Amino acid sequence: MEKLQAALSKARTARQKTGGPATAVPVTSRRQQVPKGSSADDPTPAWEELQRVDLAPAVLRRHRIVSREATSDATPFDILRTKIVLQMEQNGWTRLAITSPEPNSGKTTLACNLALGLGRQSSMRSMLFDFDLGSPEVHSFFDLKMRYGLPEVIIRNVDFAKQAVRVTENVAVSVSPHPERDPTRFLMMDRTVDLLDEVQREYAPDIMVFDLPSALSSDKALAFLQHVDCALIVARAEQTRFRNLDRCEMEVAANTNVLGVALNGCRRSALSANDIN
Repeated sequence: MEKLQAALSKARTARQKTGGPATAVPVTSRRQQVPKGSSADDPTPAWEELQRVDLAPAVLRRHRIVSREATSDATPFDILRTKIVLQMEQNGWTRLAITSPEPNSGKTTLACNLALGLGRQSSMRSMLFDFDLGSPEVHSFFDLKMRYGLPEVIIRNVDFAKQAVRVTENVAVSVSPHPERDPTRFLMMDRTVDLLDEVQREYAPDIMVFDLPSALSSDKALAFLQHVDCALIVARAEQTRFRNLDRCEMEVAANTNVLGVALNGCRRSALSANDIN
């Protein structure tokens, strides 16, 4: 991990010297901030109206979702959760995107574990949105049998309150049970921005987590990043090449604040030896 951090730092320094992008434009210039609870003094009734769904432990284990309870397996995600919460609170951020340079890096696994880890913080309310509309997976990771998906909510065919569900007392999720042929059009719609603002006003979540497509495989993730406060990039050990990670960081930083890079799939016994080429 130290080698990765050093390589990224070197790449940022080189970009600064050549006049390339090094950091993101401040978030206040990217989207209009929505005060939490600005249209509802107490969001509790809205939360309680969302359907509650119990998650099956066997399904969670099969998909490596381990953070619902405080165990040794959940510890890495708990550490990541704490760092994310502290940094977002310090900056007044509420919207976090999770992306990766390429597919199959484990971003959805991380997003689901982060959401359930946040759910163990009783003083916080969090939401997880599956905006990887071309290849949605959150519904299968949680084994949610949903009739409608996010696209139906965006085009106003279904109310958000009838589509979203709570998977813990203080974690709500909005998923897409089937892939879309043209997911970018939903990510770029003005109605998508309006929906997020409405949800933030009515439900007042402390953190909204967005599972996005991989950043380099298409324009889908980049089209959406301007609507979030920050982004976490997920790289996979022994798979993600450094040049792709560096390019991904530049693309993300051009659209929002880079919260950091999470290294996934790294064997504990080889943490110091693993590197990203």
